[in-house]
Amino acid sequence: MLKPILLVEDDKRDLELTLMALERSQLANEVITLRDGAQALAYLNQEGEFADRAAGNPAVILLDLKLPKVDGLEVLEHVRANPALRSVPVVMLTSSQQESDVLRSYELGVNAYVVKPVDFKQFVSAIADLGVFWAVLNEPPPGSVKTSRRYE
Repeated sequence: MLKPILLVEDDKRDLELTLMALERSQLANEVITLRDGAQALAYLNQEGEFADRAAGNPAVILLDLKLPKVDGLEVLEHVRANPALRSVPVVMLTSSQQESDVLRSYELGVNAYVVKPVDFKQFVSAIADLGVFWAVLNEPPPGSVKTSRRYE
């Protein structure tokens, strides 16, 4: 069974564009969408409304930086502090180009920091490339299974 891609994004327009781009990349993975950092933590910890979700971690977490309730940096910090989640790739997908945000994300162990392009075509291309890289091309840690495949 393929691991899902976890997309945590509160902006409706960015969410729709990201889902469209992932669809265009023809990944077979399910995409789980959440709208705030508190939901992301509940999902990752299998708590609250996600207590009965299928066990296992996502193939990758696409995480917005500026989220309501719990921000992306706090989610990232939790992921890296939890031994069961530590090896899950996290891509910060944000409009922030602030040096302090970039630096703090890497200090906390983000795998990649991607600034959302303003241009629609660039945005779609960037998201499609991210999906393919992290869910198909990236080699998972030893002992884990390949997490994705593309439609034939």
